[in-house]
Amino acid sequence: MFHVKQNSFAKEFFVLYIRIMKHQNIKDYSISKEEFELKYNNEYQMYETHFINWDTLDTYYKSDDYISHTDGKRNLFEKVYQIVKDITIKQKWKLIKKFHDKPIVDVLDIGCGTGDFLKYGIEKLSLDGVGVEPSEKARTIAQSKKISVAQAIDSLNEKKYDVITLWHVLEHVKDLDEYFTFFKNHLKEDGLLVIAVPNFKSYDAIYYKNYWAAWDVPRHLWHFSKTAIKKLGAKHEFNLIHIEPMYFDSFYISMLSEEYKSGSKNPLKAFYIGWKSNFKAKRSKEYSSHIYILKK
Repeated sequence: MFHVKQNSFAKEFFVLYIRIMKHQNIKDYSISKEEFELKYNNEYQMYETHFINWDTLDTYYKSDDYISHTDGKRNLFEKVYQIVKDITIKQKWKLIKKFHDKPIVDVLDIGCGTGDFLKYGIEKLSLDGVGVEPSEKARTIAQSKKISVAQAIDSLNEKKYDVITLWHVLEHVKDLDEYFTFFKNHLKEDGLLVIAVPNFKSYDAIYYKNYWAAWDVPRHLWHFSKTAIKKLGAKHEFNLIHIEPMYFDSFYISMLSEEYKSGSKNPLKAFYIGWKSNFKAKRSKEYSSHIYILKK
């Protein structure tokens, strides 16, 4: 059993090595309570959730607790989430502007949720923003904020964008090749592709093992490493130019993981595990989540 007091990097990465040598079953703790098999791809260093009942996938998103589809502030946890979301939105735009050489005009946010990222870009930065969001509930909220939102990428026209963003979205899509082909066809030549996804090689993932909330099966169909994003990008003629940590994610994921493991969010312990994950990542460079900046 792996415990907090065991702080050896060798032990942590031995656990990781044993894990990735085998397929594993992960339980959906948040909604269905079903188990799903993860299959490991050695070449790309990533997992795929084995899921075949595609007609039923939408039912696994139907929960009032799926916070990215609401602007909920029902309790302290949700209120803190919304405050952190506002802080990180500003950080995301600052990062994008740092790596885009020219003025940004047109932005496409795939999986825009309730639209706050685009709302900030439109109102504060005077950009033209379009969103894609399959959830009718989240789409309706975003549209109430005067944001243009399509249901799917295939309903968009042939317009090209300066920036395409996916904030914790790529892990949800069924066909990765289809999406990367879309990115290639809809980005301007000097455009940026910005992808944020969880990292199963992080300390919090190793510590919580099957209880790690960012497995989030079956909603997360793919589970990426840095190698996976780099190789997927290269396959479609994208260069990975920067990787940015998402420091807040380790705390949020640890609280959910604690709840799955013990029935309580245990905020003090979760904060400690989240802090420890970020501390160890200073050396390993394996944070709970990363933002990847790619260019054509």
